[in-house]
Amino acid sequence: MKPTLFLLAAGMGSRYGGLKQLDGLGPNGETIMDYSIYDAIQAGFGKLVFVIRKDFEQDFRDKIISKYEGHIPCELVFQALDNLPEGFTCPPERTKPWGTNHAVMMGDGVINEPFAVINCDDFYGHDSFQVMGKYLAALPDGSKNTYAMVGFRVGNTLSESGTVSRGICGTDENQLLTSVVERTKIQRIDGEVKYIDDNGEWTATPDTTPVSMNFWGFTPDYFAYSNEFFKTFLSDPKNMENLKSEFFIPLMVDKLISDKTATVKVLDTNSKWFGVTYPEDRQEVVDKIQALVDAGEYPEKLF
Repeated sequence: MKPTLFLLAAGMGSRYGGLKQLDGLGPNGETIMDYSIYDAIQAGFGKLVFVIRKDFEQDFRDKIISKYEGHIPCELVFQALDNLPEGFTCPPERTKPWGTNHAVMMGDGVINEPFAVINCDDFYGHDSFQVMGKYLAALPDGSKNTYAMVGFRVGNTLSESGTVSRGICGTDENQLLTSVVERTKIQRIDGEVKYIDDNGEWTATPDTTPVSMNFWGFTPDYFAYSNEFFKTFLSDPKNMENLKSEFFIPLMVDKLISDKTATVKVLDTNSKWFGVTYPEDRQEVVDKIQALVDAGEYPEKLF
């Protein structure tokens, strides 16, 4: 069965004004998401599911979905603040969405096959879709509890415009994920990748250290775990009172790993990740995409 690509498109960029998902960066105004979808089709994904806000639906259908029709089946699901389990009510003053794993939960009932989850404003690169597509397509029917994550080499994810935060991944001898530790102020200093550790000291890490860029691979059993754990999350008064609390994918994954319920295989990729973290990154991304087109990795026009 062909895997599905689930695209997180409900959020707006906090540090970079405007709808990042619709910003044309390719030679013919292609968005970063266009390149991800092109790569996914090439890697054998059979369906796209987008999670968006309902008030954005018409714009999204007109400007985005219309491009892909005829290339791959597309479905929309909607993330809403009041889409909560029975017995829970959203605080009236809350405006922030409930986080990436809440967005993933919107695919329950629509996705019945192995699926990958990506941010739609991150450029993940051709090879990352190949390794994830291959992993998901090879899962036996009815597989459960054997998930995956693309581990980007930290040296391939840095910004020239400033420092970055990354989830640095710990793995065991079988390349299974053991931990994701958020590290801040990561940058290249004198040729070495360094970050500030818990003691405030600069610490070097190899260029090849895997980091999470929110490119996950799951099977449909993940929805049931998420639905259940979200109730636990909402039952904690701190999460209800904090209007910015979020139910993130790594929170759910960490719980499943620590409970020994599931394993997450870290898939190595040589793809270079890039995205528009800072406004100054925009031109750099345009140049990088143009270089990939010039090198023949992508056609001049995708769709």
